[in-house]
Amino acid sequence: MSLAYFALIIAIVSASVLEIAGAKFGAQLGMMAAALGLLATAANAHKADYEHYLRATHFGWWILVAIPLGIALQLAPVWLGLAHPIWASTHDALGGVPLGPITADIGLTLNALLQAVAAVSLLGVTIVVVRDRSRAELVLLVLGGTTAIAALAMDLHRILPGLMAATPADLATTMAGLGIMLNMAVMQLAAERAETRHSLLRSITIGLYGLLGALVSALAIFGFSSANSAVAAGFGIVLILLVLVIRRLDLSPLAAGALAAAGLIGTAIVLTFLFEQSSGLALLRLVPDVGTETKAALERMLADTRWFGAGAGTFSALGRIYQSDASEVLLAPSTATAIFADMGWIGLAVAGVACVLALIRLFFGALQRGRDSFFPTAAAACVLFALVQSFAGPGLLHPAAILCFSVILGLGLSQSVSSR
Repeated sequence: MSLAYFALIIAIVSASVLEIAGAKFGAQLGMMAAALGLLATAANAHKADYEHYLRATHFGWWILVAIPLGIALQLAPVWLGLAHPIWASTHDALGGVPLGPITADIGLTLNALLQAVAAVSLLGVTIVVVRDRSRAELVLLVLGGTTAIAALAMDLHRILPGLMAATPADLATTMAGLGIMLNMAVMQLAAERAETRHSLLRSITIGLYGLLGALVSALAIFGFSSANSAVAAGFGIVLILLVLVIRRLDLSPLAAGALAAAGLIGTAIVLTFLFEQSSGLALLRLVPDVGTETKAALERMLADTRWFGAGAGTFSALGRIYQSDASEVLLAPSTATAIFADMGWIGLAVAGVACVLALIRLFFGALQRGRDSFFPTAAAACVLFALVQSFAGPGLLHPAAILCFSVILGLGLSQSVSSR
């Protein structure tokens, strides 16, 4: 498993740091590392590893198959009634052919398919590799550090605009939100080490590392990001504190259930308030102001979306049709908007169900675990943040965020069932 472990670290660092620095090959290097990790895991995995993977994914293994399979099916020719409307409008130009692919751009959808396969593969590799607690700890430290670097890049750019201009602001915002949850888990790791009589100096060092990462990330998300992104991060922090209170006070199942229900009701109230602050399509209510013309183009584009979407990864290409100026590029204002336009109602529903199932699995896994509960707790908080943030910005569309989120999810799922 050493090679798979090495490939996992390379995938995290290369995809994140290189994209933060503005390099164009970070995603490709991360995908190659994910493929190497999958091959190494398949070659060296034992029966116990396979059984562990099945226990960790039994709640929704079908989702890991449905996502890449759904993207692959978009490449197959279908009747024009199921295809995107642009194929029906060009029916005569195509020579009267009654068939057309769901996707509006085969090349972009192939690229999205490769990214989806890499993300699912990296999730599986992480589940198997981090069975060992020492490896899980190092992966957590690497994740906390890379997300804090992205947040630091955003802080430096806002304080000194000439620095780190190549870092995408939406990516930095998303990574900063994830960084708060991960570095809070690092601080819990340090506290747990101190309680179990590990080296005090090492525990203090790890705690300061997590505290610095959390402060840098908090400055980026609460100081320099939108209010909706800050609210999304707040939900994740509240979830971590909720699990911590339930565990530390050793609440009964009835009291824990009542506290969790109160938190759920409070979350629903806040989200309802946020969505009611603006009018129009629900998918556009939490995004920053995009201008009247752009909003009208987005609404026309979303109105034409069928059940199966226009093809994964084709948002920008399809957006040129709806722009009054063909030279302009219509960018997705949020991750949820892009998923809906690319994958339709079915894709958005599957993504929502996947997040909710993962959140439930990680939450109860955190309550059932012992001293390692901060792993699934942090992962659950990251899932909750990503679920809300997907309606507020497009940061989760970046390959770096996708691969890091896959590793976070795999880390939480693995440690929620691990016995080592």
